Amino acid sequence: MLTGILCIALANFSGQAQTSKRLARIGYLSANVAPAAPSFEAFRQGLQELGWIEGQNMALEWRSTAGRDDLLPNLMTELLQRKVDVIVAGGPQATRAAKQATSTIPIIMVGGDPDPVAAGLIASLARPGGNLTGMATAPPELLRGKQLELLKEAVPGISRVAVLWNAGANAAELWRAMQRAAQSLAVQIHRLDVADVDGLEGAFKASQGMGAEALVIMESPLFTLHRARIADLALAHRLPSMALFKGLAEAGCLMTYGPSEAGLVRRAATYVDKILKGARPEDLPVELPTWFELVVNLKTAQALGLTIPPTLLFQADEVIR
Repeated sequence: MLTGILCIALANFSGQAQTSKRLARIGYLSANVAPAAPSFEAFRQGLQELGWIEGQNMALEWRSTAGRDDLLPNLMTELLQRKVDVIVAGGPQATRAAKQATSTIPIIMVGGDPDPVAAGLIASLARPGGNLTGMATAPPELLRGKQLELLKEAVPGISRVAVLWNAGANAAELWRAMQRAAQSLAVQIHRLDVADVDGLEGAFKASQGMGAEALVIMESPLFTLHRARIADLALAHRLPSMALFKGLAEAGCLMTYGPSEAGLVRRAATYVDKILKGARPEDLPVELPTWFELVVNLKTAQALGLTIPPTLLFQADEVIR
């Protein structure tokens, strides 16, 4: 009887110990509006595939700027107060805010600066050093050059392209890279600076004055949040539009070309998994995206009166009909 009582007591103690075991706490700082955003869902699924189940062995702390970079310091303070074990930072601004806030908690950047070494964030791609690793963006000159090349293929003969611009980190270098890419393709680019949503109407009116024949939309939390409005304005002003992430093509822009958002955050989940299992961020190489997706919205093309060449459609990873 004493043996039985002892076994029951030990079983209860073991169950209490398992229940009280601390969950790994993952902070996610993003510009998306809600945790139901597709990229966040892809991140959660990536963690589940690696054995990290929300509420069982880990907890997710989601924080969103909703397009307002001025909120970053306070949101980072909240994550630090929650004693997170690792921080996932979506985009250059969030990456810099995380880096400024802590030098000890591991940070995984998703789509960080295209040259994090030059930006002073890491020592090298192979050996980052410090507490920051993850995925940078592709070299801007190559990426923007390909976007302009695809625009010219979709709309032969264009020579003037407007660039919808919301200045962020390394804005000056990014603009110089775009100018070099445009020059190599014999295209003139004109920048449309937009500070907030109220400036969108004026920017599109200005595009008419400069004789723009197409539009490149730079990635920005502001433009992501108002992508449907931007797509409507582009269509109203008869501007075939190119952006980076698939969500803008789904909202009505003509095309997107860039790394897969879902692919990036799934890759971020593998970094988180390694760190929670004991890896050090300074030993995990920073990666550049190696796979890019082209999405074409045929409904928008028809509304613009464009016939997309079959060769371009053949290249597309997805065609929205």
